[in-house]
Amino acid sequence: MLTPITDMKWVGFKNYLEIFDDSTHIAAIWHTIVYVTSSVALTLPLAFFVSQLLYFSKTRGKNSIRVLLFATYVIPTSAIVVIWGFLYAPTYGPINQILETIGLPTPAWLSNPEIALYSLVIFNVWQMLGYYVILIVAGFTQIPSELFEAAKMDGANFWQQTRKIIFPLSAKTLFFVTLMTVINSIQVFDPIYLLTQGGPVESTITISFDIRRTAFSYGLAGEASALAFVLLMFIIVFGYGGRIVAKRVSHL
Repeated sequence: MLTPITDMKWVGFKNYLEIFDDSTHIAAIWHTIVYVTSSVALTLPLAFFVSQLLYFSKTRGKNSIRVLLFATYVIPTSAIVVIWGFLYAPTYGPINQILETIGLPTPAWLSNPEIALYSLVIFNVWQMLGYYVILIVAGFTQIPSELFEAAKMDGANFWQQTRKIIFPLSAKTLFFVTLMTVINSIQVFDPIYLLTQGGPVESTITISFDIRRTAFSYGLAGEASALAFVLLMFIIVFGYGGRIVAKRVSHL
């Protein structure tokens, strides 16, 4: 990274070829896909369901619940990492203590290569859920109330209203939330750096963490830039494809 520009040599696609020839980079790409897919699969349905409860139900204290949910997003990640590091502790952590009390296995959340990445997914869902709920609730406010009144007069139940009114008219909002989930998940760095350092056995290394390590720990700026460009292309392809799907759903 300290090489002067005048001393640099044109290498063509060498950096890209080395990315797909390095098992560590391939693992980082795969882990990122798993992390992003799992985050979207858990976050989007859960945020949509919670948003419906907070917007359409007549439960008291809905505004207070919204504030509590959003608080997890504004709290610094470093502070939340300390809390979740304690929760995930294998011996004295509250989660394992509860599991042990009810007779269930107590996994090593952050030191087991098979579940460490999914433990970080749970952390991400908990932290970001409130932010996405606020976005979806804001989208619900754009749906005309007359549609719900007409649906009730026609005898439509809650699930029919959700399928025929709420979901189609919220398609663009849900697409935006999905895109934000993907982007935020792809950029995951702080929890990995503070909790696992990419371990155990590099089971939690993702592209963003790999970019930082390749550039600043190994000094391979070319490979790191190639990784960043691969990441950019993934976001562009997903964003364009998701936009087409959202338009089709909104016209159903």
